[in-house]
Amino acid sequence: MSAVTVRDLSLSFRHTPVLRNISLEVQPGAFFMIIGPNGAGKTTLLKVLANLIASDKGNIEILGKPLSSYSKRQLAQVTAMVPQQVTTDFPFTVAETVLMGRSPHIGLLAIEGKEDVDIANQAMEFTDVAHLADRKLDQVSGGERQRVIIARAICQQTKIILLDEPTAALDPSHQLKIMDLMERLRREQQITVIMVSHDLNLAGMYGQQLLLLKNGKIEKTGTPQEVLTQEQLTSSYNCSLFVDENPITQKPRVNLVPEK
Repeated sequence: MSAVTVRDLSLSFRHTPVLRNISLEVQPGAFFMIIGPNGAGKTTLLKVLANLIASDKGNIEILGKPLSSYSKRQLAQVTAMVPQQVTTDFPFTVAETVLMGRSPHIGLLAIEGKEDVDIANQAMEFTDVAHLADRKLDQVSGGERQRVIIARAICQQTKIILLDEPTAALDPSHQLKIMDLMERLRREQQITVIMVSHDLNLAGMYGQQLLLLKNGKIEKTGTPQEVLTQEQLTSSYNCSLFVDENPITQKPRVNLVPEK
């Protein structure tokens, strides 16, 4: 049984096609990366998988069941969403934010029990934010805040985590911490990770399977070696790129070529 299956998915906004006949399959425990230029439909596809946007046509299955058959609470028990930006208008503490991940399991009006608190503490330990538990969310750095939101997703104890550019605007050190964290989560807890990224080198380094979108259509799917080719990327991104092999990871390395 696949973690996620999509067949012939299409979506338009105000008669403008955004996603066109998308079909994909994500295996359980995979690190699946969605890449592509601006306006390709990456975030829209992720939101459709999270049932935040309804498609015009097509079929989506989550863990072998139609997406439409899940209630909001049931879907939150099997999938967690990590958005690109998190509002801090109402700054809860780190511990309170992480504990919100238990809501799908205890209901809106129920009180968290000891087991819920223990799960939240474990999630904070796993993401290395336990020492920030009493800090307000607006008092931590961008990298720390992103780990807190991932801890909240882990606290949901789902089978699938959807991430929308979690490393955007982070420095290289924090980018690697986030990516290593997701790889560890995938490997140790068999969580399926589906992530949108603009960073082709991070996608090539961590992704097991890549989906390359352009103008709402699939350009290429496959391993990093199959997708991150010089010919394919130059065509998809409409700029000069040079692809070689990273001597440390033996994965494709994408280099920008300046216009002369």
